[in-house]
Amino acid sequence: PDSCWLGAAQAWNSPEASAPDGILALYHDQGLIPLKTLAFDTAVNVTLGLPLIRTSVDHGTAYDIAWKNKVQTSSMVAALKLAKDLVT
Repeated sequence: PDSCWLGAAQAWNSPEASAPDGILALYHDQGLIPLKTLAFDTAVNVTLGLPLIRTSVDHGTAYDIAWKNKVQTSSMVAALKLAKDLVT
């Protein structure tokens, strides 16, 4: 499982590299630790197997920076765009 992230890391750094469409992790931290390392501000968490589309930011609630004008919106924008793409 540790080497499955190699293609994603290479594609992140080089657009011509091939990468998987997704990686299924059996446990929360198995997937989110490498994902956050590669793409903290743009990664999207998707919950599969629900009767509706559910996407969310991968960085958590960020209560520590709420109302301090420090928020990065790129992960939320990516989650909304992916939800739209999955619906259509």
